[in-house]
Amino acid sequence: MGVYRQLKMSSLLVSPAHLGGGWRYPGAAADGLLGLEFHSRTAKKAEEGLFDMLFLSDKYAMSNVQEEDALGRGVNAWPEPITLLSSMIGVTRHIGLAATVSTTYQEPYHLARMLASMDHLSGGRAAWNIVTSRGDAYAHNFTYGNRIPLDKRHEYSEEFVSVVKALWDSWEDDAFRQDRSDGRYMTPSKVHPINHEGQWFQIRGPLTLARPPQGHPVMIQAGESDTFKERAARNADMIFTAQPSFEDAKPFYHDVKSRMGKYGRSPDDLVIMPGLQVTVGRTEAEVREKEQLWQRAMGDTIRKDHVSLAIGLDVRDYPLDALLPDLDSNGTPPGARYKELKAQAAALGLRTIVELYRHVMSGAGHLTLKGTPSQIADELTRWLMEYGADGFNLLPRHLPGELDDFVELVVPELQNRGVYRSAYTGNTLRDHLGLARPLRRE
Repeated sequence: MGVYRQLKMSSLLVSPAHLGGGWRYPGAAADGLLGLEFHSRTAKKAEEGLFDMLFLSDKYAMSNVQEEDALGRGVNAWPEPITLLSSMIGVTRHIGLAATVSTTYQEPYHLARMLASMDHLSGGRAAWNIVTSRGDAYAHNFTYGNRIPLDKRHEYSEEFVSVVKALWDSWEDDAFRQDRSDGRYMTPSKVHPINHEGQWFQIRGPLTLARPPQGHPVMIQAGESDTFKERAARNADMIFTAQPSFEDAKPFYHDVKSRMGKYGRSPDDLVIMPGLQVTVGRTEAEVREKEQLWQRAMGDTIRKDHVSLAIGLDVRDYPLDALLPDLDSNGTPPGARYKELKAQAAALGLRTIVELYRHVMSGAGHLTLKGTPSQIADELTRWLMEYGADGFNLLPRHLPGELDDFVELVVPELQNRGVYRSAYTGNTLRDHLGLARPLRRE
């Protein structure tokens, strides 16, 4: 890793926290969230701030709207990621566009084609946040005769991703000749079926689209577990992770990077970007005022389905003031997210379900900074220069305010320290992130 380092920045395009009460924050957008104008304005602001990428998380099921509280906390209603991000291609020129898509509820051929199309149409700015979908909360919205068991989803996902990459590589980079002199548009011998015969998929190929400009759109994975670290060190281009403190982040960063050599990869082949929530004000008094406004916007109502989603454990049959359980309401052992959060709770002296929920919803699962632009920039620079992160994924709690504040107040401070770009210098998202274009696999 070189001495010269610059901070990478991503931002959520749609903030679930915004839809969970943040829309009440003074100046926050409360309507138009399904229209092009709001999202275009957000995308342009992030590009004005020279962000590397916009990121859109996703869900495949609605919370129980029949039990909806007045703040709308269960309304996760936003456009489908590939559709929304594709619409941003025409209103931006440089910024990357990252869609969250689950391998559990898609087909490899369809997804390979959609992401390759995004990459071509954007000139090489597409990215895929790969998820497997925890639990079976989304299953009732899909017709699956033999749904993938939870303990097989990562294995299934790895084959899915391998097939997608093979489809992207089914065209050689110079397959198109477009030679007017001999009338040959392409060279058939440079287009190849993949003839994949695996445990889960049997796919012939080739893809009906040339190899993407980036070779492969940027591949993103999210997590913190030991199994995740190994998987990411082998395959990922970028990691999203929750690291609440530098003391947590630095060993995580070095652990993941140290695993890459055995897969023939350099530490610079992977970008690690923890989540970041920021309350920034020109003075400390302004910061306190913004926090008070946020608390009033959020209210006090707590619903069990929101708690279950936030902590990764079904708690519908537990009192919220119950001690943190070892099993979910159906007697099922918890997944990695709850285990990690429960370990955090033990270290912090949190004992009950509601205490852990409030800890998570306060942003404590991610790095949470409150202060003046100089104070925020000092801390982000420390994380970068002392190898706790390569950059951050900004998680605005309300829009457009928190993104505007970061672009207008924090970015200039980072530029003054020489750790943030003053202009885009490349054409593709891989260029922005300093990631090499992958060679085509034979």
